[in-house]
Amino acid sequence: MESTKPFGRRESVKGGDGFVTGTLASRVAEQLLEKIRADHLAAGARLPSEQAMARHFGVSRTVIREAIARLKVDGLLETRKGSGAFVRDPGPLRLMDGGDRATEESIQSLLNLIEVRQVMEAEVAALAALRRTPAQLAEIDYALRRIDEAVAAGVDGVEEDARFHLAIAAATGNPHWVRLMEVFAQPIRSAVRVTRANEARRADFSRQVRAEHQKIVEAIAAGDPALARVAAAEHMAQAAQRVRAADLEFWRGAGGEFVRQLNRGESTDVEPTL
Repeated sequence: MESTKPFGRRESVKGGDGFVTGTLASRVAEQLLEKIRADHLAAGARLPSEQAMARHFGVSRTVIREAIARLKVDGLLETRKGSGAFVRDPGPLRLMDGGDRATEESIQSLLNLIEVRQVMEAEVAALAALRRTPAQLAEIDYALRRIDEAVAAGVDGVEEDARFHLAIAAATGNPHWVRLMEVFAQPIRSAVRVTRANEARRADFSRQVRAEHQKIVEAIAAGDPALARVAAAEHMAQAAQRVRAADLEFWRGAGGEFVRQLNRGESTDVEPTL
């Protein structure tokens, strides 16, 4: 039976304005990582429950979930359904046995971009949940259906995916969020092309992505900013996990070429051979 490693005395996390939890979650993630290292928790050690960690750090469970999602993107934690969060090996990134260094560095570049998207899209989803109009919600629903149609037609769905996230940004009512998304449009499209090429090879990945998108839409429809923020952050954390789960064959083929192009700042607008 796996044992849970309890934390010691209660710690407080300074700062935070009570609304935008992104920065607060970052501080909790840093303190949580320091705690893991200070307590010499080995890979496979199970962390305390969300409720226990929320009490320990003096924050909400929502903040704890965000902090865990950030550490998952960094490959330092993993979550198991019904079991909780566990420490992963924090050693050097080795995504594939026998992989070349250039490809590994390119994959890390992709993971770095996913991390940026996680922070940005979590806040965008939260604001959309607070401000969206019925018409904007209909646009988000339509964009999600377009992804389904593209996938059913055997298309990679990259453009449809980008429009889905832009529809959410538009629902914030703040044009600067849309402009910021457009600034990142090309690298995001390239990154999505890599992740979708990977996800298309496994039916379970495709189902996961569809379910994650649905959770974001449902949270926005419910007007629940905390839930929308967590759903969007978790979507990006899972995207990073799926990148790490890709096999050597993928990285030797289309996936490896895509990430090298992404790292060089080139367009990846070519159809992958899957």
